[in-house]
Amino acid sequence: MRVVIAEDNALLREGLVLLLTSAGHEVVAVAGTGPEILPALLEHRPDAAVLDVRMPPDFRDEGLRAALAAREELPVLVLSQYVEESYAAELLAGGASGLGYLLKDRVGRVDEFLDALERVAAGGTALDPEVVTELLTRRPDSPLDSLTPREREVLALMAEGHDNATIARTLVVTERVVHKHIGNVFRKLGLPQGDSGHRRVLAVLTYLNYS
Repeated sequence: MRVVIAEDNALLREGLVLLLTSAGHEVVAVAGTGPEILPALLEHRPDAAVLDVRMPPDFRDEGLRAALAAREELPVLVLSQYVEESYAAELLAGGASGLGYLLKDRVGRVDEFLDALERVAAGGTALDPEVVTELLTRRPDSPLDSLTPREREVLALMAEGHDNATIARTLVVTERVVHKHIGNVFRKLGLPQGDSGHRRVLAVLTYLNYS
């Protein structure tokens, strides 16, 4: 996998380079400031980008802006120091394919980080479990209110980007049971019949928009 990294912290940036190259991936470019990100993405057209939310010169949301601009063209995994659910919702609002939002602490859990990046590069989603936990504080009169506690658990794991087999292992149930819960989620959220992958994306977006 060819990857572009945007991170202003030199130690973390070099750590990401070492981590990814050790895992067999190629880091084709690194960016240390916000204005460097889009030119690097346009020049190298990587298979995925790992972008910090806050970058110089203003340390506000330069990485997020670059991610929003790039998400139509390539998979993007955004890193953040803190849980900022509004950023996660904004990032995924236009579609959840090939997008991820992780806390930087997750990088230290190498297998989890690499798995998340690979899911995103393959067109899936990867939401940090702590971000999902924050989203569990839902607004009143949400479509999610019709879901049972177990159905909300399943939807939260879908939002993290897990497939049915992983959800089944996490909840210690069979895949058949998971499939039934997901069907109930689709039905209760009023999602149209069609491609199951697309319906999963719509379910996650509903989860984000009403959490």
